[in-house]
Amino acid sequence: MEILLTGATGFVGSLLLPVLQREGHEVRALSRHPEKLAGLPAEVLRGDAVTGEGLERALRGVEVAYYLIHSMEPSPGGVGFVERERLAAGNFAAAAQAAGVRRIVYLGGLVPRWGETAGAARARRSRHLASREEVERILLEAVPDSLALRASIVIGARSRSFRLLVRLVERLPVLTLPAWQRYRTQPIDERDVIAMLAACARSELSGEVLEVGGPDVLSYGEMLARIAEAMLVGRPTLRLGVNLTPIAGRVAAAIAAEDPELVVPLMEGLQGDLLPREDHAAERLGVRLHTFDSAVGHALAEWERAEPLAAR
Repeated sequence: MEILLTGATGFVGSLLLPVLQREGHEVRALSRHPEKLAGLPAEVLRGDAVTGEGLERALRGVEVAYYLIHSMEPSPGGVGFVERERLAAGNFAAAAQAAGVRRIVYLGGLVPRWGETAGAARARRSRHLASREEVERILLEAVPDSLALRASIVIGARSRSFRLLVRLVERLPVLTLPAWQRYRTQPIDERDVIAMLAACARSELSGEVLEVGGPDVLSYGEMLARIAEAMLVGRPTLRLGVNLTPIAGRVAAAIAAEDPELVVPLMEGLQGDLLPREDHAAERLGVRLHTFDSAVGHALAEWERAEPLAAR
């Protein structure tokens, strides 16, 4: 099967590429900077979804296209990430439709459902979560056979969300947690997300949005405690009764040496539970899920192969 993979240098794309190739697919990669993919065992084409450059050529003859583009990094032109994501998705969707692409596979984020809690309603207005939902809508409307996966925190050595949690555990002698620490979600192992994405290429499912999560329902506070346990460090916890999202986001970014333009929008969504529907996504895609502790153990081992963890 001819497949186009965007985001091949990213956390998810770099793991998905070899899996698709092992399954016998012909994979080409799209990048704004193909020189960064020198040595990649796949055809690499230059293209930019925001400008539309190179999309027609890249999508020619493609049956399935993986859309793993997220635009939360700062823009030199001052254009916000929501506008960039909308523009990129629109250009890609139109080009895929014109090229006769059968399916687009998209990985987005869980969004709260209306009517659950006031906190969930506020979280729905998160720029980050709302933008992911809009991108999903644009892609599925253009190519109806498409599939979208919605995930919360993906547990992996290169996952920005997971790395943020690890850095907080590693660098804070006392875990000072705002009110969002009590909200629950279902983190998922990177191996399970990759397996589900790969299965989407040949799946008989069509035009569906699948909400995926691991088998464990955990609060963010519980996740931090379990990560600390896996890292063999003791961290007393101080729980606050307020969220202070913009302040907490910038403080967390500084502690983790992350860009606040990435961290603050992520934390805007921490205003309620983010739990997937019980749509049996893993079962329908033939994937057996790993537990949270197994996911963390695997991710930390992969992390330490590349760089040391001071807390260990």
